[in-house]
Amino acid sequence: MKKPIILLLFLFFTLNIVHAQVKYETFQSSKLGEERELKIQLPRGYASNEDKTYPLFVVLDGDYMFEAVAGNVDYFSYWEDMPESIVVGVNQFDKRFDDCMYSEQNSLPIETGAAFFEFIGMELVPYMEQNYRAGNFRVAVGHGETANFINYYLLKPNPLFQGYISISPELAPNMIDYLPEVLAKKQSKTFYYLSNTNNDASSIKQMIDVLNKDLSAIDNDNLHYKFNGFEGPSHYSAPTHAIPNAIEYMFKVFQPISKKEYLEVILELDTSPVVYLEEKYQTISDLFGIQKQILINDFKAISAAIEKNETYEYYEELGKIARKEYPETLLGGYYLGRFYEETGEPKKAMRTYQSAYTLKEIAGITKDDVLEKADLIKADFGY
Repeated sequence: MKKPIILLLFLFFTLNIVHAQVKYETFQSSKLGEERELKIQLPRGYASNEDKTYPLFVVLDGDYMFEAVAGNVDYFSYWEDMPESIVVGVNQFDKRFDDCMYSEQNSLPIETGAAFFEFIGMELVPYMEQNYRAGNFRVAVGHGETANFINYYLLKPNPLFQGYISISPELAPNMIDYLPEVLAKKQSKTFYYLSNTNNDASSIKQMIDVLNKDLSAIDNDNLHYKFNGFEGPSHYSAPTHAIPNAIEYMFKVFQPISKKEYLEVILELDTSPVVYLEEKYQTISDLFGIQKQILINDFKAISAAIEKNETYEYYEELGKIARKEYPETLLGGYYLGRFYEETGEPKKAMRTYQSAYTLKEIAGITKDDVLEKADLIKADFGY
């Protein structure tokens, strides 16, 4: 009997831990003239750092889309493939048609659609910023009619969102003209993800095909655009395929350097791989407002590129950065030792290795490794 009881207790506490991350609120909107239900998921580490801010996901069709987005955000952030983020879903059950209403003349929001547009921009987002630690990087997520609706924020001079996940959008007629024109002129980084499935309605597929062709032709370094066409999923199961693909693409810069990135990008650089590393983390800071510590994986990738290409002069700057990021470890000393050793300063290399011996081991580099290097130099040069 004990095992079933223990299992039930485990499931009980696990479910409570999971549900503790999600809050359900009722928001009284003056723009809509009614209450609207919200679902809010806070990051696992939200309570542990009161100064930290987080990217904000605003999920339309929250009555069925929230859990799909929140689950993926929690999963990717758990593995540090994206920053921890706040997710808010807006319940639109029985309200979707009214919320997404647009003019037949110009395809822009009117009446209840215009009210919903203002509710998101003038009430919901400010509420999340005032009551939760939502940062400046925001992502809008929509499906079908709401996937068309999120595009309206792109048409404003200062868009509310920097990221857009548009899944099988039922596009307003003029939207296929508006979007290419606006995105081609974007002067700030904008992430746009578009998808459809072969089982969407023919009208949806045709308009998305036209839009994808035009967006793919845009030459603008500020636009980060990706399209996925899925074979097999229904219109209603498409979000489960699109959301993880969109998140993985949108937060690619946040992820550790991959084998593909190492082989196809870093090894082929004509400039310093250390500068590449610095720019990667500066981009993370600029986009997400997060000062992320440089991963050991990324140090190892840059070091491997230096060794492979025999560009040992880059070890000096890498060593300085490693000392700053991991001051209690021997990483910086090891890299600086490699710099001195390969650039004709053996005595300085020996002393640098010896000083690193007193620090903590890291990244597979041991105290025996640095001591051995120091002893070999000592033997070779008779110091």
